[in-house]
Amino acid sequence: MVLILRYLVPRGYTGISIFPFIVLCNKEQKSDVILINHERIHLRQQIELLVIPFYLWYIIEFLIKLCVYKNWNLAYKNISFEREAYANEFNLNYIKKRRIWSFLKYLRSK
Repeated sequence: MVLILRYLVPRGYTGISIFPFIVLCNKEQKSDVILINHERIHLRQQIELLVIPFYLWYIIEFLIKLCVYKNWNLAYKNISFEREAYANEFNLNYIKKRRIWSFLKYLRSK
C-alpha cells in the first residue's frame, strides 16, 4: 500500500519502505514505476528478515559503511539492501524472479 506522508520521508529522499507500506513525499510519485519497484524490493527484503532484523541490519551496516567511507551518501549507496534495489529498480520483473537472500550478493563494497 502506498501512502503520501511527506513528514515520514527523510529530507533528501523521495520514498521509504516501512513494512507493509511504501511512503512517498507526494502523490505524483505514485506513478513512478521505478521508484515503486525500488521500494517493493525493500519490502521483500524486510519480509525475508522478518522486518525488525532488517532495520537493525540496515542501521548497523550503514554505520559501518559510514566509518569506512566517512561520507553519508556513499555509506547509504553501499548498504547491501540499497545496492540490490538500485541495481534492479529498472527491472520491473525482478521481484518475480528474485531469489531469497539476494541482497547477500551485494554485501561487498565497490
